[in-house]
Amino acid sequence: MIESLQSPHVGRVKALIGSRGSKERSDSGLFVAEGIQSLREALASQTGPAIETLYLSPAGATRIGKQDISEVNVIEVSDPVMQEMASTVTPQGILMLCSIPAYSLTKLNVAPESFVIYLDRIQDPGNAGTILRSADAFGARAVITSPGSVDMYSPKVVRSTAGSLWHIPVFEALELKDLITHIDKAECIVLSSHASESIVNFRSSAPCIAIFGNEGAGTSTNQLAINARTVAIPMSGQAESLNLSAAASIVMFTLSQSSRG
Repeated sequence: MIESLQSPHVGRVKALIGSRGSKERSDSGLFVAEGIQSLREALASQTGPAIETLYLSPAGATRIGKQDISEVNVIEVSDPVMQEMASTVTPQGILMLCSIPAYSLTKLNVAPESFVIYLDRIQDPGNAGTILRSADAFGARAVITSPGSVDMYSPKVVRSTAGSLWHIPVFEALELKDLITHIDKAECIVLSSHASESIVNFRSSAPCIAIFGNEGAGTSTNQLAINARTVAIPMSGQAESLNLSAAASIVMFTLSQSSRG
């Protein structure tokens, strides 16, 4: 069992979640995930991020129950060491180093009735993680981020996905024009409060790329240099706008319920 706070293992984990964590994650191809839910999803997933190392404290060992970790590289650590490594205030005693998958756009199966999510310069980790979770729930085929968007493997994003990171492919720092070349006859939609077309009435026989812009600046078809349909969420109350992740979830639910044929 590792009991020293100066252990190289502690330094390795802290580097991945620290202020320069994004570069460390990019260089190493690894990210940190915590908690029993992430462990369950990682063990069950065939295509998502694989576990490189599982750190367990005595408290964490009592939580894993009947989870089969016989094929996993497990390192036991003391509770103080786990507290030092974890990014959460009250860690569950379960922390993993996982590999960042190298998904291929050429293998992405996007049928005419399906949709993918494109996040244009999204900055808030909570929004990004919640949108990915909703994308998983409503059947999106992938989540793609633009250059300049939040790191999808940062600790806050990973926690916000609530395990959905293991269910849906994520592509980072991809220009929209490059995504469009991989999806034949794709139709892009952009959410806008000024649009005359309601998302409820949106119909298309082509695959859909649903684009959501920066929390403050938003996005526009001019910025993206594409032709896109703008759609709005009809609201009968007095709120001026919706939180980005809430709006995105409504759009995805609507797309999932429509045949769009």
